[in-house]
Amino acid sequence: MKPCLSEEIQTLIEKRILKLNNQPWENDNMTLFIEIKNLRVGFDGVDVLKDINLEVKEGEIVGILGKSSAGKSILLHVLRGVEQFNDISGNVIYHLAQCSSCGVIEKPSKVGTSCPKCQKEFTKLDIDFVTLPIHDPLRRDITRRIAIMLQRTFALYGDERVIVNVMNALSEINEMGPNAIHKAADLLDQVNLSNRMMHIARELSGGEKQRVVLARQLVKSPILLLADEPTGTLDPKTAELVHESILNATKNFGMSLIITSHWPKVIEELSHKALWLDEGKIIMEGKPAEVASAFMKEVGTLGEQEEVEIGETIIRARNLQMTYFSMDRGIVRAVNDISFDIREGEIFGIIGVSGAGKTTTSKIISGLLRPTSGSIDVRIGDEWIDLTQLGPEKKGRATKYIGVLHQEYSLYPHRNVINNLTESIGLDLPFELGERKAIQTLRTAGFTEKKAAEILQKLPDELSEGERHRVAMAQSLIREPRILVFDEPTGTMDPVTKIEVSKSILNARKELGETFVIVSHDMDFVAEVCDRVALLRLGKIVDIGETDAVLSKLSSKEREEALEGVTKELK
Repeated sequence: MKPCLSEEIQTLIEKRILKLNNQPWENDNMTLFIEIKNLRVGFDGVDVLKDINLEVKEGEIVGILGKSSAGKSILLHVLRGVEQFNDISGNVIYHLAQCSSCGVIEKPSKVGTSCPKCQKEFTKLDIDFVTLPIHDPLRRDITRRIAIMLQRTFALYGDERVIVNVMNALSEINEMGPNAIHKAADLLDQVNLSNRMMHIARELSGGEKQRVVLARQLVKSPILLLADEPTGTLDPKTAELVHESILNATKNFGMSLIITSHWPKVIEELSHKALWLDEGKIIMEGKPAEVASAFMKEVGTLGEQEEVEIGETIIRARNLQMTYFSMDRGIVRAVNDISFDIREGEIFGIIGVSGAGKTTTSKIISGLLRPTSGSIDVRIGDEWIDLTQLGPEKKGRATKYIGVLHQEYSLYPHRNVINNLTESIGLDLPFELGERKAIQTLRTAGFTEKKAAEILQKLPDELSEGERHRVAMAQSLIREPRILVFDEPTGTMDPVTKIEVSKSILNARKELGETFVIVSHDMDFVAEVCDRVALLRLGKIVDIGETDAVLSKLSSKEREEALEGVTKELK
């Protein structure tokens, strides 16, 4: 099956991303700013960056593409210069200007001009971050002029107002003068967030938090901004606002920008130059459109899938109803008299707009919710078990064979991967057997055997977003369920990781004979992996059948929500 909405989604993204490639790059100086030569970084005897050679000009925007664990984040952390790397070689040379009197650091084009603070002349300064000691005051002076936005890390004072968060950033660099509050307000203007300055930070949306992070970084008057997947978990519309703020700040502050993104189109449209990083090596460097095109060709598609034998019915729902009372809405029929069958080995999708009843239905199937009325039965072996009947020989017996992967999945942060897969979920296995089982399960979840063995001792925060997602999937698979219920398994996932996860699901179905129930807004993903789907509206199934046929009957609202990339159910 082919995706039914790819062209629409592509068109939407193209319209919403700023068309920088159609604008001239106004940088007559083309001054060399950063020079990376033969950079190598290793961890535990494994090289994560290998022979990196790159030049960044003053005012240039460089985009970095790469799969999960390609080395993108490590490269940005080396450029940031605040961490010590014990196994590093090569050169990371910053070409800068430094005031000969007060030591102020500036962009290289300032060499020969007067310092605005003391009127002395800026002189040329070349510093190698590989050889400069980590505690050298000069390194500190340089890193103060480097801003960074990290993936999924907001680093805000959650209980403080937005304006206070920015003023705190000014205080951290001793810039709290009489005009501090006005400077903070100006910076919020820069990121289009003046209408939120009195809001409490923790009550902001993800995109708004990222813009506060940017405003806090801009207090440094940076000469370089490092943006590591700054919109990786945001929907396209919100991502557009963050990208616009980043680009405006880049232009207004005259700084260079190095940005990583899992969306090739973002790199294509935002960058002056792009590079493709894979397994720590630069595979290609050049024009963003050419690099993005080559990258996506290499990533490929799911391709033709082998036929898989579908068995007899394994889930049987009859006249399900889930009713509850809301103070605001009165009696709510989240699920309103629905019936369906799901067959063994089938990948069955549940689709519809927010509030249609998808997540409620999936919770009833997984045994997490007891319906108000109706029946939900699952077949374990040759015996049917009623999930509405409590007890170890009823529901308790069946739920041992049902695995759930929630949209907001989590791993134990202080346990390594093998412990996440064994001890932390109650599997008491001898180490050798546990290791073998973990590697086998990780392979089913989409890792190569070599990669699976490499990550066993790693902590979750040492993994990429896509790797963590597949480890969470493996956490469900290792318990050998017969039925897996996934709520929004792709979310706003990048196209590379989405293909990897899609392959993982299809592979698990092929190798283990698992039955999947998938709740999703992502119609492109549903079209790729699901054999049949049920379309819900206001708690009722309005259509059920072959995926292509049902998707062709989506309403304009349902199509619009799919295009918007909405990823959270309204509980």
